[in-house]
Amino acid sequence: MLKSLGYSIRQGFRQIFRNRTMSIASCFSITAMLLILGIFFILLINVNMVAETVKGDYDTIEVFMLDKTEKEDTLAIMDELQTVDGVSSVTYRTKKEALEILRDRWGDQSYLLDNLAENPLPNSIVIKITDLSKAEKVADRAKSYDGIEKVNYYKDTVDKIMKVTNFIQYAALIIMAFLIIVSIVVVSNTVKLTVHARGDEISIMKYVGATNWFIRGPFLFEGMFIGIISAAVSVGVIAILYARLVDMIGEDILVMLSTPMVDESFLVKNLIIIFVALGVSIGTCGSIISMRRFLDV
Repeated sequence: MLKSLGYSIRQGFRQIFRNRTMSIASCFSITAMLLILGIFFILLINVNMVAETVKGDYDTIEVFMLDKTEKEDTLAIMDELQTVDGVSSVTYRTKKEALEILRDRWGDQSYLLDNLAENPLPNSIVIKITDLSKAEKVADRAKSYDGIEKVNYYKDTVDKIMKVTNFIQYAALIIMAFLIIVSIVVVSNTVKLTVHARGDEISIMKYVGATNWFIRGPFLFEGMFIGIISAAVSVGVIAILYARLVDMIGEDILVMLSTPMVDESFLVKNLIIIFVALGVSIGTCGSIISMRRFLDV
């Protein structure tokens, strides 16, 4: 068993070098597919992260008070809002607390706030919603009071982000399916050439009693190796491009906009798993299709 496996692995490597031109073409095809898939993957997970960040605020309505509004008036408004259907809780947030929250969000860049002459943030009322379908009604009720400067409500933003997310998901699936089919065809053609080149050898192996899987083994490993090489190249290129993208955008801008990007190490770890699985699957499928068509085994 181990000897047969070792033979298949060695022959798989040899066949790649024997058909260098077609093997390179196969690697380019799969790599191109994985790179495009990686671009959509990066867009998708970052858009999803932004969507989840906004969704965290979707069940929260923040009512900013005018500076001239007395705290007693604010507390009276809070008491009335607490009775509105769909409201879970109503809390008072001072401008000092708001500034501390902003400092936490800015993280290492919070020192930029130290030079403020005065706190520009307003006092506010934070409303938690139990039923998202009633959020708009609660927001309209909050806007009706005097002493209100602004009501932050993110429904429109969330709806737009979800539309973009869904579009990217569907587009990625369509493009991925098309490129996977193309890659399988290219790998299949590569293995087909190897099958024709080793036709006499395969006939002799069958004549002396070699099993079907013993004959199939080298071709399967050839496709798998092509897939693994393509996956390795793709992950390396995507990792470099993503690191450059984060550097170009800059951490300061991301922090100020409170818009995080997926951590590079997390991205690379998941891409390795996804790309290797896809690469090996494409290579193996290409080999199987080729052998079924051109080998009577």
